[in-house]
Amino acid sequence: MHTELHWLDVPERINYKLGMLMYRCQDNKAPRYLTDHCTSVSDIAYRQRLRSASSHEVSVPRHRLSTYGRRAFTVAGPTVWNSLPEDMRDPDVSEDSYRQSLKTFLFSQYWCVQRIRGFFLRECAI
Repeated sequence: MHTELHWLDVPERINYKLGMLMYRCQDNKAPRYLTDHCTSVSDIAYRQRLRSASSHEVSVPRHRLSTYGRRAFTVAGPTVWNSLPEDMRDPDVSEDSYRQSLKTFLFSQYWCVQRIRGFFLRECAI
């Protein structure tokens, strides 16, 4: 059913929504209350010389609560963004191109998880 309809499961759909919000935050098209929580690693003075500064990563703040803390946008959004391949985090990519490549990436991850679970439906691209 997934292949015919090109649907994502709920966890991948959540990651898709978070990825799109993070793209809009990086492009300054998201609301201010969200963009305030998306700090690029290259904008932090003591992290400017790190390898992650040149790869367009976003700083993930520490959280104390293991249940609610990691689900907050300030933690979950940057975590999803940093988990994407480096070419997808390029700020010069158009929103339509990013949306398409994000869904393709998450769809391929779904198939890899199905392969690991024992459903040998397709070869894993990762």
